[in-house]
Parts: sequence; C-alpha cells; structure tokens
Amino acid sequence: MVKVVVDGIEVDVPPGSNVLQACEAAGKEVPRFCYHERLSVAGNCRMCLVEIEKAPPKPFASCAYPVNEGMVVHTDTKMVRDARRGVMEFLLINHPLDCPICDQGGECDLQDQAVGYGSDVSRYEENKRAVKDKYLGPLVKTVMTRCIHCTRCIRFSAEIAGTSEMGATARGETMEVGTYVEKALTSELSGNLIDICPVGALTSKPYAFVARPWELKKTDSIDVFDALGANIRIDARGPEVLRVLPRVNDDVNEEWLGDKSRFAIDGLKRRRLDTPWVRRNGKLEKASWADAFGAIAEKLHGLPGEKIGAVVGDLVDAEAILALKDLMGALGSENLDCRQDGAQVDRSRRDFYCFNSGVVGIEEADALLIIGSNPRRESPVLNARIKKRANLGGFPVAAIGATADLTYPCTWIGIGPETLTSLRTGSNAFADVLKNAKKPMIILGSSALARDDGAAVLAAAWALAASVGALSQEWHGFNVLQQAASRVGALDLGFVPGANGKGLGQMLGGEVDLLWLLGADELDTAKIGASTFVVYQGHHGDRGAARADVILPGAAYTEKNATYVNTEGRAQRGFAAIFPPGEARVDWRILRAFSEQIGRTLPYNDLDQLRAHLEAAHPAFGRIDAAPRFGCSDLTGPSGNPDAVSAVKFAATVANYYQTDPISRASATMQACTDTYVRPVAQAAE
Repeated sequence: MVKVVVDGIEVDVPPGSNVLQACEAAGKEVPRFCYHERLSVAGNCRMCLVEIEKAPPKPFASCAYPVNEGMVVHTDTKMVRDARRGVMEFLLINHPLDCPICDQGGECDLQDQAVGYGSDVSRYEENKRAVKDKYLGPLVKTVMTRCIHCTRCIRFSAEIAGTSEMGATARGETMEVGTYVEKALTSELSGNLIDICPVGALTSKPYAFVARPWELKKTDSIDVFDALGANIRIDARGPEVLRVLPRVNDDVNEEWLGDKSRFAIDGLKRRRLDTPWVRRNGKLEKASWADAFGAIAEKLHGLPGEKIGAVVGDLVDAEAILALKDLMGALGSENLDCRQDGAQVDRSRRDFYCFNSGVVGIEEADALLIIGSNPRRESPVLNARIKKRANLGGFPVAAIGATADLTYPCTWIGIGPETLTSLRTGSNAFADVLKNAKKPMIILGSSALARDDGAAVLAAAWALAASVGALSQEWHGFNVLQQAASRVGALDLGFVPGANGKGLGQMLGGEVDLLWLLGADELDTAKIGASTFVVYQGHHGDRGAARADVILPGAAYTEKNATYVNTEGRAQRGFAAIFPPGEARVDWRILRAFSEQIGRTLPYNDLDQLRAHLEAAHPAFGRIDAAPRFGCSDLTGPSGNPDAVSAVKFAATVANYYQTDPISRASATMQACTDTYVRPVAQAAE
C-alpha cells in the first residue's frame, strides 16, 4: 500500500491508484466530468485539479496523476479554487444554459458543480456556437450544443458496450461528438449513455419532457426481463411508472442496465388486464371475481388431480410460484412445469442449472467456452462483464453455435453439440486451451437444453467441464445461463412434474382437463387441446389470455413486493412502486383467495407467513442478496448420456431482443426498436 496525505488526512491506497482515488479514500470530494470509475482515464475536462507539494507550482489533474509514497495533496487552496473556476468558465462558454427545459435538470453534474465550484460571473460575451443534433436511434435523444466533450460516451461505447460507434471529429471549439456516419446505435446497452453523460447532451428520448426528478417516487426493485436480476430503481408519479434506472450492485450488474429493461416500461400501460373475464358461449365477457372463481370451481368439481395441470411463465415471482404449487398439491395434482421452452433440466443438484461461478467469477476466469448461447442477446449486462474481462487480455474465448458479434474476440469452433465430443477427446485444439487454464469457464445456454437431446447436451457439457479441470475444490467453472427470471426460483421450489406427473408437452396435448397458466405466454397455445379448460392468470392480454376460458388479472413486477432468484442462484427482492390497475391483484393473493373459496385454504394469510414457507421450501430464499460460491467436490454428472448428442446444429437463441415477453411486446418503444434494428435485417435476409 502507498501512504498519501490528503488535506492532513493520512490514507493507504493500492499501488497504481491515482490522486483522485486517494482523495476519495480520504473522504474529500473532488469534482470531475470526464473521469468515471469504470472507464479508462481521459484527463480532458481538467475539473479535478488539485495541488501537490514538492511538485511544480501548478494545479494537477488528479484523475491522471499516479500516487507516490509520502505524497501530500491539497484539494482546497486558493490556486485550486481559482483553477476550477477558470475551468468551469471555459466549459460554460458555449453551453446554452437552457436548464429550465433540459431533461437533465435537477440531476445534472454540470449544474451541481457550477454551483459548488464555479464562479457567479462570466467574462465571455461572444456569441455561443451551435451544434447540430445527432441521430442515435429511437432511445437516445441528443442536444449536442450542451456537450462539454468529456468523451465518456465514446469510451463507454468502445470499452463497455463493445460497439465502437461513437467518436469525435475536428478539434478544439469545432470538435463534435457523434457516430461519424449518422446511424442508430446498435448496442443493447445504449441507454447507459444517458446515465453517464454529465450534462444534458444525451437524454432519454421516450422520457423527453415527461417529469422532473423531484416529482417522482423512487422504489428499489429487481429487473425481470432476463435472468441476471439487475438491481433497478423504479421512478413513478401517481399510478404510472415513468422511468427505470439501474442501481449499483457490483456483484450483479455493476451500474449498467439493458435497453429492454430500461425502456419497455411503456408496455406496462398497454394491453393490461384489469378485470376478470369468463368465456360464455365462445366469447370472453367481463365478470366479477366471484363469477370467475365460480366458473373455475365448477370445472374443478369432481375432477381428479391427474386431470389438472399448471404452467408457470418467465416473469413470475417466487411467492406466486409456491402458492400455485401448494394449490395444485391441495388438488392432488403433480402436473407442474416451469419450462415453457421444454428445456431438459436435471434438478437433482442445484449446480446443474445455475451460473455457479457467479457473475463476479467471470473476472477471475482465464478461458471461456460458450455453448449454444448468445450472451449479448440473452443478458447484455452479463455480456458486458465478459467484455470487461476480455479487455484485460489473457482470456481466450471460443463458442459453439450460430455465429454472432459478441462485442469481444471469439473463435467459433463448431455449430453443433458434436463439437463437445471432440473437445472431450482432445481432437479440438481449444481443449488444450481449457486444460492449460487455471480457472476455465463454460457457459451453457438454456436454449441448448430446449432440444430433443437437451439432457445429453447438459451431460456432455458437464463431462467436458470435469475433463478440462473446470470443476475443482476451489473453482466451479460450469455455468448455465438462464433466460427466464422465474426459472431458477421455480426449479428450486420443485415446480416440475412429480413422480407420476405430466410435463408441458403432455399437458398441452390434451392429457389434462383444466390447465392453469400463471403468466405463461411463451408457449404455443395452438397445441392446447380444444377440450382443455384454460385458466390464465397474468397482467397482459397476450397469447395465454387469448386462449383462456377464465382470465384472472394479476400484477406486474412493478406492482408487487416479490422475490426473484437470478441465474446464479441469488435471491433478491423488489418492492411495489404502484398499485395494480383496476381490479387486478397480486398473484399469490389471488391463489390464496381461490383456495379458500374451494375449501382448500393455503396455510398463509400474509406475505411474511408466505415467505417463511419459501425459506422452509429452500434455504436460498433465506439468504437475500447472497450467492455463496462453492467449488465442486462431486463430479457425478447429470442423468443424461453425454454420448447421445445429435448432429443438429444449435439454433440462434433470441431472434428479437426487443420483444421477448408480454410487457415488451406491448411496448411502443420496443416496437420502434424492432422496426429500426430487427426488421431491416430480416428484410435483407429475404
């Protein structure tokens, strides 16, 4: 450690730290615009000036100056104050000073630092320059006259998003930041440019002129649009969600958020179910809760348990999953399934379906093999973590499956699961790369399990991990990247067919007379038997509701206190930001009320009692926001035969990142993204 004195406070900082980091360790605030903890150092705004003893008598940019043993730093001298005021005066020469109409107003770094460190007068009277606004697509709005050339957006685009689309042209006062050739940004992380821009040059296009930050009620929650479980903050005004922003959690999403998670929220207002419906004479009609419950109870009367089934969707919380499982158990049914995609999962051990290395484990790995997955589409923020590791070097990456631009160097070594066999036998050169690595990592996409040979693919991937040293007492390098936010929690709770239960295919094939769909919209409803009575419980009038005989309106993720388990097995809780619309209710309460009506009352009356049952069902629910990382001491693999893989190539995993669930399909913003990014590619392919 290096000893540094900052304003009389002695601190120890790691070698290689800069002076700004030493000042933060001492609790001293240093203003900055270009510096960002997760980006490379640019040193071009000059706002973070400090004075250093025994150095030339001038202010130094603390972000770009390394610490030395015994260094003495002053952050608040007359020289420093005058220098910062001069820098701020320069920055405001051409700034339009349009704070009253700027969406960044109230949460703008330039505003805050102008008040805290700037002067109250300017000596410049010349005309301000004007810069033409740039087109960056349907999500990011630009007012480039406000740009102060901090280059954060350029560095983020290249280093985090991995799409080097932004840059600067010209120099000095004529410098302009843009995309060189005018085009829409192609990154699934483009919304983060809004967060890191310290002024109002880059703002949210869907959120333009909607609200001021002091009008909003802020609620912590968890993202459900993929299985990473990014920590988010929901900003609402009255009954409406207006904005979703990321929260910092270094173990999960750092401070980034995918575009779908950020911008699909307008789908929460469209195509919502806000009252029960019952199908009468072939037509759905509005009904009361009593009528809806009565219609289901009438159908259940005298129906044996083996003729009742339930399917859980991708956005469902753990509380609702347990309540539905308990209800099915009370009705004598073992016909349960949470795998709308038909994935063949062995749940005899948790590490057969979890991301066992943990998200932070990606930064420890020194070799990676991706099997049947496109992390950029399935989990953009997790893909950014892989990109972060790749930026450090010494990290060979190979993939098996449909080729794609993953934003980092990747060698495609095969298109089908037979490549796993060649890796195990050593005939593929990348096998030696994995064996020579100290901490090799394997990521298996959940869609690779949704094949006829899914069980064999799982077994083959595990066998490969064992053969190359990815499984040891200190390191667990086998990872399954789930796509559904509900999947790990549902598997933990055992929402799969019982010993005599029927799976998804059998339930859809007419082997049950009553099928309860809890937010299940990603299955092919055309396969449901014509005589099957369908109960749909959910929050959007999507595919499942269109086939239903009874519709029970539920609550979306922004409208309930709920627990979700992410792909690494981390249980996290979100809180209700608004109330459900109309007569819609929280899902577990609907199930509890129905169980009472049919005389099979579930054994909990409030959320605390239900969560006590959750913890009793699986210990993971008692460890909120914790994902213990273990090595692997038992190399026994899943039940499948690793030699039974087929020669069928892995298919592309996510055809349209922007529309994968009922909320995003109802979103006008996501439709605009589809029209901008997806449809032209599809038309070109035709």
